[in-house]
Amino acid sequence: MKRIGARRIGLLGGTFNPVHIGHLRAALEVAEFMALDELRLIPNARPPHRDTPQATAEQRLAMVALAVAGETRLTVDDRELRRDKPSYTVDTLESVRAELAGDDQLFLLLGWDAFCGLPSWHRWQELLEHCHLLVLQRPDADSEAPEALRDLLAARSVSDPLSLNGASGQISFIWQTPLAISATQIRRLLATGRSARYLLPDAVLAYIQAHDLYRAPNA
Repeated sequence: MKRIGARRIGLLGGTFNPVHIGHLRAALEVAEFMALDELRLIPNARPPHRDTPQATAEQRLAMVALAVAGETRLTVDDRELRRDKPSYTVDTLESVRAELAGDDQLFLLLGWDAFCGLPSWHRWQELLEHCHLLVLQRPDADSEAPEALRDLLAARSVSDPLSLNGASGQISFIWQTPLAISATQIRRLLATGRSARYLLPDAVLAYIQAHDLYRAPNA
């Protein structure tokens, strides 16, 4: 079958410990706004900037798979869980890019805090060789990018994310009003025996309960 046009693929990485409505709503909004063919949620195996997650890699992968079931625009990608080393984003981008056609567009989604922390990432200067960056920023954010990123922003930023050209190399911002939900909040609720319903998909909550995840020993 003849291939028609470049594909548009988004990537959203995270520990997803556990995946929740905030992750999913942000992902779906971006997928729709950017008219992505696919937005892949990529659970980290061994995040280099965080403590080891309480749930195993297999459990977090299973929860993400349950969360995106039935939503054709969102998929789960397990490549970082199959890698026997820390989850460096640049390695993931190289791996995904190698599977795509040269003109396919690849978009990496980052929150504002993660974007500001880029200078501490492994080989961070190479990220834009493989993808465009979509920075999800809250309308009430009043912080400025660190000095190390200002020249990059001046050279690579595009005001309208729908105008990003080519397969990679540019940065744009998508303004969102995120849901005030965090995985930390959910784990605290579950650890004390309180309900986390409506903060995450019912199928994910059922999985957590079936596997007795996040509950404190005496809760």
